Amino acid sequence: MTHQFPAAAREPGAGPSLGSVEPSSNRVGAPLRRAVRLLRQNPLALLGTLIVIIFLLTALFGPALAPYSPFDAIPGQKQKPPSPEHPFGTDNLSRDVFSRIIVGSRDVIGLAGLGTLFAVALGASLGLVVTYQGGWLDDIMMRIFDSLLALPATLLALLLVGAVGASREGVLMVLVVVYIPIVARVVRSVVLDVKTKSFVDAARMRGDNIVYILFREILPSVLPTLAVEGSLRFAYAIFLVASLGFLGIGVQPPSPDWGLQVAMARNYWSSAWWMLFFPCAAIATLVVGVNLMSDGLKQIFQAPDITEQR
Repeated sequence: MTHQFPAAAREPGAGPSLGSVEPSSNRVGAPLRRAVRLLRQNPLALLGTLIVIIFLLTALFGPALAPYSPFDAIPGQKQKPPSPEHPFGTDNLSRDVFSRIIVGSRDVIGLAGLGTLFAVALGASLGLVVTYQGGWLDDIMMRIFDSLLALPATLLALLLVGAVGASREGVLMVLVVVYIPIVARVVRSVVLDVKTKSFVDAARMRGDNIVYILFREILPSVLPTLAVEGSLRFAYAIFLVASLGFLGIGVQPPSPDWGLQVAMARNYWSSAWWMLFFPCAAIATLVVGVNLMSDGLKQIFQAPDITEQR
């Protein structure tokens, strides 16, 4: 007769036991598979995801999809209203607005996506480590983050851009610095609860190292919240990138950035409404799509069969 000894009786450093605690891959994989099935049953979340996918493909293949150059003037087509030849009309410099919106999506989505990705990765890592360790390190980092969060995001962005200069790299750095404290705070609130769970105590008793405990035991429980928070940060990042472009301290001309297009079109809204309407509609549609997708993710991860993983 085969006997299985408790995990706590094993020698420290011997590694995780296959029979003592449910494998982390099972704890993550099964909820994610259920999440995909639930996403298909949520029309609004599915609509939002479809909108985001369309914009992502547009940003990826923008130059190949644009019927005209976003930079070159079309002779005799100054401020033409929407027509079959120019679906979104032309601007004051005789450029096709539809082509400029398609190509301009690359800067907005690319910068917002990269900034969100870096902010989530760094913020989650800091939140995991300092919260699990606790003590003076946690206190110092949280006070630094509180100081940054005390400033409005746009004001902090203006201060940072003024220090590093207006460029794509500057906008990317602004997004990372602005959103790291928010992500770290969200992760901290989850880790404070998870690190007291029995499966984390079991990992400590087995003698598992801190890296294994953080990224194989605690992180899977943080991922649902992190996914929702990441999608929300992406929506806010889109607005921030467009706002910096509108203020002239983000992506610089001749880029067809959506914020730059709105800034230029505000002087022509009465004579060429399409110049202002379509860039604003692109920003609003993408943000709404991301928010719908985020709401769907939140509902999915709050479902009993998703949240009750332990």
